[in-house]
Amino acid sequence: MPPIVLASTSTYRRELLQRLRLPFTVQAPRIAEHALAGEAPRATALRLALAKARDIAAERPEAIVIGSDQVADVDGEALSKPGTHDAALAQLTRMQGREVVFHTALAVIDPRGGHHLDDVPTAVRFRVLPATQLDAYLRAEQPYDCAGAAKIESLGITLLESVRSDDPTALIGLPLIRLTSMLAACGVPLPAP
Repeated sequence: MPPIVLASTSTYRRELLQRLRLPFTVQAPRIAEHALAGEAPRATALRLALAKARDIAAERPEAIVIGSDQVADVDGEALSKPGTHDAALAQLTRMQGREVVFHTALAVIDPRGGHHLDDVPTAVRFRVLPATQLDAYLRAEQPYDCAGAAKIESLGITLLESVRSDDPTALIGLPLIRLTSMLAACGVPLPAP
């Protein structure tokens, strides 16, 4: 089996990929992670996931390379990692009482040629909460490295009314159901023997 490389610096994605019990290494892609002018959130996520995978595949042509990216879509506008407390509070305030679609794009480069690319959307409805509660959440979790500033796997669940998705791991950052299909297409046996 070819080596597997996760093209990511995300601890969330690393932890999710470990669930598959496959040997893999992690390598940080060197790409600018921002939306292009006029680019739809879904298109941004797909482009960045593929760019991350291609960046590492250029250095590791013998490997199966996995790239992923997530962009929150609020009425066609992209929200990504807030980076700061104030930006995170602004994102959470904007999403209150609304349904937001988180596009988690996944790209897998097959060393035998070609690639697999898909988006696994997750529709999330946010509660309406007082600013003090949003602030308390942000201070407790500090989710400044998460698109939309909400970590569903932790206290972020308290911000939500509902979640709809075909893959419960997509919102955390790596859609494992779709990934297992892509890896199988690359000849990776799952579960690993």
